[in-house]
Amino acid sequence: LICAAAFPVSWANAQTFGSTYTSTAPKDCHVTSVNNSVDDSTVRVCPGKSKLVVVISEGDLRETVSIGRNRTQAAREPAAQSWFGPFNSAAHTVEWRAVDGKPFAIIQRWHIADNADPDKEGRPIAKPMLAVTRLPPGPVCHVAYIDGQANRTANELARQAADEFARDFKCGKDEVKVIGEKGAAVGLAKR
Repeated sequence: LICAAAFPVSWANAQTFGSTYTSTAPKDCHVTSVNNSVDDSTVRVCPGKSKLVVVISEGDLRETVSIGRNRTQAAREPAAQSWFGPFNSAAHTVEWRAVDGKPFAIIQRWHIADNADPDKEGRPIAKPMLAVTRLPPGPVCHVAYIDGQANRTANELARQAADEFARDFKCGKDEVKVIGEKGAAVGLAKR
């Protein structure tokens, strides 16, 4: 009783944060190929949450991930133009962060190729990184990067970054935050 009186809680204002998951594996998406003379680019349009779709565009062994009500809207978002310089790919699981059931951010694991760290056959070893991306209303863009190798609690750090920063993040004005220890993947992504 004393604690309740000292720290009153307004249950009407309490928010419930949670996560749900969707897949961006080709078998779960509508896949189209763009055959041209430069490369074999592909676009996957995958079902998301709250009538949103996840659009993954791949070209020259690099991917972008954007969100929108449809493919055209997602392609116009800042996230659709957020390329990482090194070869990269996004994992097929998307974590949707929501408050009171309304998604406001996604968290996705990325693999960023490190040319300075080749395997025995000379191929770059991929370094893990989590990216937090804000969702509509407002622009869709990257909010935070968390190095998956340098941080033992990378998933928890990503959820905390999404919950604290995504809804108020100003795409084009605010700088993408590096959360936790900065490792090789974040260094490669921020180049």
